[in-house]
Amino acid sequence: MRRHFLLPAICLLVVTLTLYHRRSQVCCLQWPGVSPNHSNVKAAAPKPAPKPKKKSPTFLSKDTASIYVNSIIHPGSVDFPQLGLPLLECPKHHPTRYNHLKPTSPNTNTPKTTPTTTTIQYFFALDLRDSLPLLPRLLTTILQTIHFLGPSHCALSIVEGHSRDGTHEVLSALRPALKKLGIRYHFTTSPINPQSPNGRIPALADLRNVALQPLFDAASPSSSSPVTITPDTTILFLNDIAACPDDLLELIHQRRSLQADLVCGMDWTYAGGDGDGDGDAAASDPTFYDVWIARTLKSGDSFFEVPPDGSWDRAGDLFWNDEVARGRFERRQPFQVFSCWNGGVVFGAGPLLDGKKNGKGGEGGKKEGKGVRFRAAREGECHQGEPELFCKDLWYAGYGKIAVVPTVNFEYSNEAGKEIKEAKGYVSTWVGKKDWKDEGIEWQTEPPKEVKCMARYDAQVFEPWDKAQPGK
Repeated sequence: MRRHFLLPAICLLVVTLTLYHRRSQVCCLQWPGVSPNHSNVKAAAPKPAPKPKKKSPTFLSKDTASIYVNSIIHPGSVDFPQLGLPLLECPKHHPTRYNHLKPTSPNTNTPKTTPTTTTIQYFFALDLRDSLPLLPRLLTTILQTIHFLGPSHCALSIVEGHSRDGTHEVLSALRPALKKLGIRYHFTTSPINPQSPNGRIPALADLRNVALQPLFDAASPSSSSPVTITPDTTILFLNDIAACPDDLLELIHQRRSLQADLVCGMDWTYAGGDGDGDGDAAASDPTFYDVWIARTLKSGDSFFEVPPDGSWDRAGDLFWNDEVARGRFERRQPFQVFSCWNGGVVFGAGPLLDGKKNGKGGEGGKKEGKGVRFRAAREGECHQGEPELFCKDLWYAGYGKIAVVPTVNFEYSNEAGKEIKEAKGYVSTWVGKKDWKDEGIEWQTEPPKEVKCMARYDAQVFEPWDKAQPGK
């Protein structure tokens, strides 16, 4: 009987001793249906979740962007009220006046050979930001101008940045449509911000140069592009303006007929006041806008006098101390100035490609193998806008035939643009007259000795026109 219980007792003792010595392992065994005990188990570090790719914010739906695109490509098929926009109606331009602007030799391919090099005769450049309401009118005008001049001879370069109204979406959505039309379209989104701490003028100068970069690239000797840029290429650099096709064509026409280096129109704003200084200010009277940039030829003064308190009450007294400019302005005939921009300019590519008309280098004299560029003021130079500095550098490089064409009038909104055309006239209002005759300009080869520096309204001084130029 004892033998009967001896063997099981020995086996039970062995099992008990084994479980006792390996109790740390047994306690961590997982029973079916019971969550594991991690008190003695080091958990593996979880892999960090991948960061989602940062998407650019969208401010306009694809459907709405397509409506804008359609209104630009087919302006007659979509009513502007559908976009909530007023309509600046543009008259038909006079083809006989502008037919000479069309290139005589078409850009075609030779039979059974590789395509010939295409010469760009007209290069359109723009920097746009939050310009959505203006896009239908502005871009329709540009495309109609390109269609008249010939798409194969034209290129369009637009730089956009930091828009929050859908400008980017519309400009991006234009690509396929413009490609179908055979228009070379360079669209760039730039991170450059004029509101950055680095300064507004340096940023604006950089943005203008970015808009011209496709032209610089095509003109480079190392370029493999089939597109050719020559000194005779005409550049149209436009702001966010309400414009008509005959505005652009007239500027091109006048630059060619006057043999000018740069021409501009007149730009206006409704700042309030009639500008005669008698105190009967009327908000309905437009005033000249680009007074910070524009300077007369006779004395290098601003187009109207701005007192130290910054009042524009004398804005109506334009060219008060330049009788030649005033007389020609009143007859709506072009007149020479030291500098202007006034919403949009037309100039030749020559100064940008070599900048050596008078043997001096580019960027106002720098001999760096390139021509004039947009820039900010140098150390010791008057704080001024990049367009005025651009004109200053043109003069220094020997390109001083700069003129205002007063039959061309711009504003910066659809509503006011329409009012300006009614107040100042369309181009055809003037050149369409039976007794209209284009007058030439007796060009002055020397700039004024001094030009007004208006860094602040309360600190206006006259300085040598070429102050801070290299070698001065």
